[in-house]
Amino acid sequence: MALSVQRPKGTQDALPSSIYKWHTVEQVVRDCAEQFGFREIRTPVFEETSLYIRSVGDTSDVVTKEMYTVSSKGDATFTLRPEGTAGVVRAMLENGVMNEGFPQKVYYIIPCFRHEKPQAGRLREFHQFGVEMFGTANPYADAEIIMLAKSVIDSCGLDGIALNINSIGCPECRKSYHAALKEYFYARRDELCPTCLERLEKNPMRILDCKSVVCSEIAKDAPVILDYLCSDCSEHFEKLKGILGDYGVEYKVNPRIVRGLDYYTRTVFEFISTDIGAQGTVCGGGRYDGLVRELGGQPTPALGFGLGLERLILTMEKQNKDFLVPKTCDIYFAPMGEKAAKKASLMTMELREDGYAAEFDIVGRGLKPQMRYADKIGAKFVCVLGDNELESGIVRIKNMRTGDQTEASLDAFKTAFVSLIINETFETEGLEDNLESLTEGLGLNNI
Repeated sequence: MALSVQRPKGTQDALPSSIYKWHTVEQVVRDCAEQFGFREIRTPVFEETSLYIRSVGDTSDVVTKEMYTVSSKGDATFTLRPEGTAGVVRAMLENGVMNEGFPQKVYYIIPCFRHEKPQAGRLREFHQFGVEMFGTANPYADAEIIMLAKSVIDSCGLDGIALNINSIGCPECRKSYHAALKEYFYARRDELCPTCLERLEKNPMRILDCKSVVCSEIAKDAPVILDYLCSDCSEHFEKLKGILGDYGVEYKVNPRIVRGLDYYTRTVFEFISTDIGAQGTVCGGGRYDGLVRELGGQPTPALGFGLGLERLILTMEKQNKDFLVPKTCDIYFAPMGEKAAKKASLMTMELREDGYAAEFDIVGRGLKPQMRYADKIGAKFVCVLGDNELESGIVRIKNMRTGDQTEASLDAFKTAFVSLIINETFETEGLEDNLESLTEGLGLNNI
């Protein structure tokens, strides 16, 4: 019988069989962010709609086409967050974090929501790792943000990821650029899509970000922002390129990168892959020096990036990269009878307290079904407990990989088991050089 309820279009289920992939990338991004001195922040999954209109921009695709918005009592409207930066800025201002000194460096791992056509690498609910830095206009900060993104990509072992950078200037130098864009696109206005016709008057730079094939083709010959930068913005961009060169980072200057959100200024960048279908950007970000002031704070330079975790996982899968091996059951107790079940439960709980992954039969199955279950969950060892074992005080511990069995007394069971699990770990994972940390993690200090 078909299910009457299914997951919404454009969403995914992360099942136990594949959740280890999520654990891998989440651990990587946390480790990298904290290595660079960033601290985690968590904000609500929905905000007042006005926050996104003011920050993301009323001409952006996100605001005009993609937001999930609901009405509350009265005239209030709330929107599921389509991106992370605006909510973080609001939280930093509302809670006075901006008054604690600079730079402020935060990161987050969050679900985001956009109503768009689902395709490879693009979902309606997606998960984003993001970082934000507040309080410095120094191009070394731009380079640090880029290097953090690169650190994540390198830590995942990804190949064929190209860094593209650009500068889209400041509000002052964009005035003349906007005028040049209007003149160029106005001459071809009859070919533009309806959305870009509206953008032509309000924000012609948004035309450069249009996904329409026709508009994209027209935009190829449009004026280039780098020709219109003021001296300060040009100097900032040249310094950034020099720093990246000092770091030995390969990059491409791509004047067509403008990003899809209106708050960006000066530096913008993307890490682009050819392995994830139509949407090749794995990570993108840049500066947004005017956003804090726009949302009610003091003028504060700021920058950051967002990285899609689904896209990161998809790229790793396509390139056959390794994920963390999911933790499996260290030992499974197969009891036969009520007394044995009680003993098995106590032994299981004791081993769990010492940090082992231990299980016992809680269904009341026969021995064969229990052995099949132990094999299914990947148990390293199995210990069968019955009346004979309880009476003699001697049990056998079976290595499920080799089939070898080891006798142990119930009184000295833990010591015997620890020895077996250490030997098994050495043989299967080659951890001979990590004996000290391994024994500590396995709870030998508690024996």
